[in-house]
Amino acid sequence: MKLFTEGRKEVFSKLEKEITPEDRIIWVHAASLGEFEQAVPVMEMLKEDYQNHRILVTFFSPSGYENKKKHPLADVITYLPLDTPKNARKFLDLAHPELTLFIKYDIWPNFLAELKKRQIRTFLVSGAFRENQVFFKPYGGWMKKALYSFEHFFVQNKKSQELLNSIGFKNVSISGDTRFDRVSRQIEYDNKLEFIEEFLQDELAVVAGSTWPEDDELLIPYINSAPEGAKFIIAPHEIKPEKVKKLQEKIKLPVVLFSEMEDKNLKDHKVLIIDTIGLLSKIYSYADISYVGGAAGNTGLHNILEPATFGIPVIIGKNFDKFPEAKKLQRLAGLFSVSTKEELSQVLLKLIENRGFREKTGMISGHFISSNTGATRTIQSYLHQNP
Repeated sequence: MKLFTEGRKEVFSKLEKEITPEDRIIWVHAASLGEFEQAVPVMEMLKEDYQNHRILVTFFSPSGYENKKKHPLADVITYLPLDTPKNARKFLDLAHPELTLFIKYDIWPNFLAELKKRQIRTFLVSGAFRENQVFFKPYGGWMKKALYSFEHFFVQNKKSQELLNSIGFKNVSISGDTRFDRVSRQIEYDNKLEFIEEFLQDELAVVAGSTWPEDDELLIPYINSAPEGAKFIIAPHEIKPEKVKKLQEKIKLPVVLFSEMEDKNLKDHKVLIIDTIGLLSKIYSYADISYVGGAAGNTGLHNILEPATFGIPVIIGKNFDKFPEAKKLQRLAGLFSVSTKEELSQVLLKLIENRGFREKTGMISGHFISSNTGATRTIQSYLHQNP
């Protein structure tokens, strides 16, 4: 809460300092970290197509802002002020964007009303709508009115399109989710990490990413009795020293921390704990099997697309009702959901021991990503056709 309130005190002074009246601005708003990842391929496209413009990124949540406040794709990064008519007017006076993109579903009526009043082109990117949202209720008139500010909706799926159509919006395209574009590009980058290669020594790698204590309860019993020939890399979501120490103490096999690996013989260890941020996407490129955290408890499933893009099987916990991409990949048989440590043990055992099964499952994951890319091209095409 402190970051939430303190960060917003500096918004207007930062805009005054960093944006001149002559600047041509494209404004991208992302609620948090996940939405920012969806925005990345779109911003890359905008940088290429609008080279005379500067990109302003706003965040609603501290987790997004604190992690990305120095990202090279954006020229100015700040919090979004609270949604009041006065703040909206002052923000738009200072930012004066020519083009505005809201990501997914962070919809703020006062900002949108002011954008419409000023006739600033505004789009929703990777929109995702559910029928229980206020827009589709009889009492949701005020929020529904905010949607009229959008020139066009680029939505993730047919259901979202149908819901918008049902309340009178026809300016809708099914573009898909730009996150697929984001993760598919990861294969093109240099993902080499020498310390991972030294640790693995060509042994089979199980990478557990963004794990929480509830995930650890499923994973650790298997890790402690794991067969020869498999090594484990754990990247916990929370990397506070006391949390990492607790995790480390539960593991009976030789374990080494990323922060303490200097002068250690990495190849002699069976478990590597990554107690830093920013490496997970690259580490997944070394995985033969992935476990993605967040769904064993109620914190919310983390990004399954990051490992899937490398063509590897994905395992998650049981709570993933609000994650359509996980449901779809499970239906395709590229993802396994487990509820107990026994279920996880069975799945891991089969994937580790049966190479053919592991490779076939991984192929399904990789194809799932490649067949869902193209959302950014759809947005780009619309902007080219409607300059």
